[in-house]
Amino acid sequence: MVIYLCSSYFIPMKHLKLRLILLSLASGILLSLAWPERGFPVLLFIAFIPLLRMEDLISANPERFNRFSVFFYSYPGFLLWNGLTTWWIVNSTLQGAIMAVVFNSLFMSVFLSFFHGTKRRLNNRPAAYLALICFWIMFEYLHLNWDLNWPWLNLGNGFASYSHWVQWYEYTGAFGGTLWVLVVNILIYSLVRLSLDSARIFASPQSHHAITLITFITIILPIALSYTIYYTYHEKPRPVNAVIVQPNIDPYSEQYVLPPLKVVGRIMSLAGSAVDSTTNILVTPESALQQEMWENNMENFESVGLVRNIISKYPNLNIIVGGSTYYAFRPGEKIPHTARKFTEENAWYNRYNAAIMVNRYPALQTYHKSKLTPGVEVLPSYNGFKWLEKYAIDLGGIVGSLGTDSVRKVFNVVNMPPVAACICYESIFGEFFAEFVRNGAQVMCIITNDGWWGNTAGHRQHFTFAHLRAIETRRSILRSANTGISAWIDQRGDAHEQTKYWVPAVIKATVNANDKMTFYTLHGDYIAKWMSWLGGLLYIGSLAVWITRKRIKN
Repeated sequence: MVIYLCSSYFIPMKHLKLRLILLSLASGILLSLAWPERGFPVLLFIAFIPLLRMEDLISANPERFNRFSVFFYSYPGFLLWNGLTTWWIVNSTLQGAIMAVVFNSLFMSVFLSFFHGTKRRLNNRPAAYLALICFWIMFEYLHLNWDLNWPWLNLGNGFASYSHWVQWYEYTGAFGGTLWVLVVNILIYSLVRLSLDSARIFASPQSHHAITLITFITIILPIALSYTIYYTYHEKPRPVNAVIVQPNIDPYSEQYVLPPLKVVGRIMSLAGSAVDSTTNILVTPESALQQEMWENNMENFESVGLVRNIISKYPNLNIIVGGSTYYAFRPGEKIPHTARKFTEENAWYNRYNAAIMVNRYPALQTYHKSKLTPGVEVLPSYNGFKWLEKYAIDLGGIVGSLGTDSVRKVFNVVNMPPVAACICYESIFGEFFAEFVRNGAQVMCIITNDGWWGNTAGHRQHFTFAHLRAIETRRSILRSANTGISAWIDQRGDAHEQTKYWVPAVIKATVNANDKMTFYTLHGDYIAKWMSWLGGLLYIGSLAVWITRKRIKN
């Protein structure tokens, strides 16, 4: 706020462009200081105020700026926010980090420019601010639902480390948090304008007091409601005995270099110290099985046999293990656009990042990761874009566009309630995660490999997002990371027995299953869908108003 006041009122108007850049950077700093896992999310409630002031100054000086000025002056702030919060991607891939930071900042500036254009055409501040809310939520929703998705910085994720404040996500999902942040920013900025700008001339004390009261209620009431939900929520006893393994296999120097049987052996030796006849489920991390296993005859692979040996000792045990798998399409089967052609025969195959369920049932069950990591696991692979495959980022294992599943699979299990597993990056996607629950999962697993980013905020941010998924669905979560943070998370979003980074560990836990569906589980991202439609109507309406005025003038 100090930067806002200094740049707005103490830098002369002749240095207006400097003022705009400082306002933009102020928002970038505030957003960064608010972000998990060590930020303070209260700052989110004022982080957009400098940007709103920047846009107002551009609007008030049309002779000095053009229609693209909001884009250019907001970009430094968004670039700073993206850079400060997601710089750690560089530990795994320099080009991936550059693309994520540069393009995500660009998209943010584009949607803020849509708000500026709509405000200019409508000449109606309340309608324009409604458009801002709609456009930003539309941006976040679109960023969840295309191949090159990157929803890491969706505003609702900003409360992940303060999940006691957002227990109502079971009704709204994380988009409720985005809506909350934007509304409060607009209300506080309205107060700032009334207090410091010429707008106070036209405002009565009553309107100032009314906005102050509304702002206070808008901030405090959701937090109070959240704590009420938190302290009155009680899990029903439906115990599931679980073992979670964190093998700590270096993804750069070991995981794809060591013999696959040695990797599996290390995982199973850790598990062996904790598994007993009462254990219902053993959860191991993403990509634990690194043999090139063909799903057409996966039982023939030694890695699977080693896992099967544990089942022979504990017939009521269910094991979830991550693996890299392949599937050769049989004659007559539909060939998806992600399929690859064998070099020496006229046949096709697909590659997958898979979660595999092993239990006493004869057939192995597989779920294929379906929200793929952009640039690593997915690139445009439709006709005419296959050439982009050669630019896929190689982090070991399977590279390039992978195959996916169209259904969020729930595994058939022995002697326990239904369970499902989402893989790594998938745990950021609220509605996607809820589909597993809607399909019958009563306990959720997250299997991941967070070692790519080093001991940075990356793996800690990823872990905190799982708190939100537990609240949205009211499901206990068993999280197994190759390295990073493994833990179990209860239905209120509280994490237990968190492991340390780069330390092999095994967790023995008892969690409760739940078969009740939350409102959010049943209805998904309804806020985003409604706001996207409304945003589209406002944008079209603003164009209609502009065209009408232009015709009248002519």
